[in-house]
Amino acid sequence: MEYIFFGNHSSLPGRLERALSQHVVECPTLTQFCQAMIHVNPVNFCVFLEKDDVKEDLDTIQKLRQLYSAAYIILFANSLDKEEKIAYIKVGVNCVITESITKEELLRLLAIAEDFLCKKTICNKKDKEPDRLYSFHLPLWKRAFDIAASLGAILCLSPIFVITAVAIELESKGPIVYKSKRVGSNYKIFDFYKFRSMYPDADKRLAEYKAQNQYNVEVEGLINPSTSAALQNPLVNDRSTGSLLYSDNFSTTEHDYLKNKSTERANTFFKMENDPRVTRVGRILRKYSIDELPQLFNILKGDMSVVGNRPLPIYEAEQLTSDNYIERFMAPSGLTGLWQVEKRGNGGNLSPEERKQLDIKYARTFSFGLDMKIIFRTFTAFIQEENV
Repeated sequence: MEYIFFGNHSSLPGRLERALSQHVVECPTLTQFCQAMIHVNPVNFCVFLEKDDVKEDLDTIQKLRQLYSAAYIILFANSLDKEEKIAYIKVGVNCVITESITKEELLRLLAIAEDFLCKKTICNKKDKEPDRLYSFHLPLWKRAFDIAASLGAILCLSPIFVITAVAIELESKGPIVYKSKRVGSNYKIFDFYKFRSMYPDADKRLAEYKAQNQYNVEVEGLINPSTSAALQNPLVNDRSTGSLLYSDNFSTTEHDYLKNKSTERANTFFKMENDPRVTRVGRILRKYSIDELPQLFNILKGDMSVVGNRPLPIYEAEQLTSDNYIERFMAPSGLTGLWQVEKRGNGGNLSPEERKQLDIKYARTFSFGLDMKIIFRTFTAFIQEENV
């Protein structure tokens, strides 16, 4: 049996490893948990969950049960009243223990858990359909096409790469290419490349772009100088305001994101015409999607595919860990995809839910023929009319 510790306790995972004489995988977030599950037997594992905030714990356990129904979940809780214990058991906790449990007691408990999982697996094989796929494997034809297409495109477009790099460097000092963390297929996290299209000193332009924000009332207070200073350095973690969250064209702190989540419009915090943070070169790069070209190296490395579902920022991926949406991650990440061409063909009028459903549709039905249709439609809709 394999063991996963879900929580932020500094010493408990080590104590468990010494007691079990076996490695315990530490996963403080759902995204890391799902990523770790790629290498874990999905029908014979135990999750040690550290009690924290009851409401958040119950939500996390529900998601774990939806994703991995076979898991044996043990809750570490030194104090728990009767109502809380009932609530935990109702959402899927198998048993509750304290940190003072002895090694002998723990081993006896895990022997019972292993026997329980073994019997459950046998019953499932006899009475139920096989469990869903827990990981996605890229077909050989798709990987071969990705290598040939990305390598050929890099060689053919190398003059544009050079000209773009020189133009960015001449207009404003700063990195030519920036990296941000994205979540792709199987919840794998990788560095996502784009040409820089904003000024490095975006914080100095704060007052100007706040006045031009089309949704100023809804998002007032969302960005402050400390967060906007990191707009072009998405790897920064400002400990005074919480983890930094980042998307294609904006950054904010986790605290501010949660605070303003109820006023979010279509998953976009900012929408401005003639955004003063964007450089003149950046406007051209965005209009013709040239800022996306460094992702050809992501494709060549195997992080992405030419066609697939758009890789998401980490905080967005963590919102899509239920049975309703997990299928979108059982498909390749892509430079272009089904909802992108639908969006362009429909004037950009797609809701977030429609985009998610198109991602799921692609995951279920992708083929060589569908990929070729999407690539053709991408080229025909390459020049976008809106510059927003």
